[in-house]
Amino acid sequence: MPRILDASVEQGAASLPALKFPGCEPMRLTHEELEVFDGRLELWDARAETAWVVREPTSPVHERPGQALSALAERIAAVRGSPITCYGAMDLLQRDGDGQPRRVMQSDQSVYLRPNRAVLPGLRAMVVGEHDIPDVVLEADHTTDVRRGKLLQYEAWGFPELWVEVPDRAASSRPRGLVPGLTIYLLGENGYEVAPESRAFSGWGAVEIHDAMNETTPSALTCAVLERVGMAMGAEEGTGPDDDPLLRSQRRKGYNVGHAEGHTAGRAALACGILRSRGIEISPGLADTLLAGRAFAESPDAAIAAAAVASESEADFLRRIRQLG
Repeated sequence: MPRILDASVEQGAASLPALKFPGCEPMRLTHEELEVFDGRLELWDARAETAWVVREPTSPVHERPGQALSALAERIAAVRGSPITCYGAMDLLQRDGDGQPRRVMQSDQSVYLRPNRAVLPGLRAMVVGEHDIPDVVLEADHTTDVRRGKLLQYEAWGFPELWVEVPDRAASSRPRGLVPGLTIYLLGENGYEVAPESRAFSGWGAVEIHDAMNETTPSALTCAVLERVGMAMGAEEGTGPDDDPLLRSQRRKGYNVGHAEGHTAGRAALACGILRSRGIEISPGLADTLLAGRAFAESPDAAIAAAAVASESEADFLRRIRQLG
């Protein structure tokens, strides 16, 4: 049987008996076995030589939130005008006084808002006390409940912002008491407190984030929210869309064409250029179709660019433009 030991004597290690892992099975796992273990675990503790392994196999529903957050953050980064780096599911490791692994957790998504200024994770893991802690960590509770275990360890390590997403699509084995939605935990003087909106992603609300993560493709409303958040973050940094290499290039091309053929034609060329740069096939007559539409002519430049960045196809782009009217 795995050994349960009190780990509270070590700074940064939450008391092991206090940690519960619904949806997981404890298994004996030595440090040597951990090195080659490729399963999905919630937590591993060196003194107990125990890993709590997720009972059910990885599913698309569980993986979707982390992938969605990465895509949404990329669009926010373009509007802000500076990069955001997401590391996906990676090991978060705490060493003991001898430099050996003491405790390991795996996040579902880890976000660094200013990667150019951060000490980023190494090849194997993010090491607490050696690398900068992510600005936001996401946990997807599909068949687990991090509130009773991992949340306490994140708090002990001092992670500033934790998002817990419960997807709309429920598994039959989902722990009781979990309802769809996203909960934002912000670290304060008294530990984690639930907040209605993100501190890291300026003003991005929990309801807005949950809705965006559960959409197949970003809606016009979500695109407007991403633009709002990106612009707010850019205002804090002193950056904007023109600081993003792709958007800056496309805007310049649109500007040059605009002088030759008129401002509206330049906007159409800009939109077509953004779509092409993202690998989306467009018809030869798309620019003419845009120029003939009232919604396109009356829409702000930023809204058109945001629609082009968010669209998955030419038809999707035209639908988004019509919704702007």
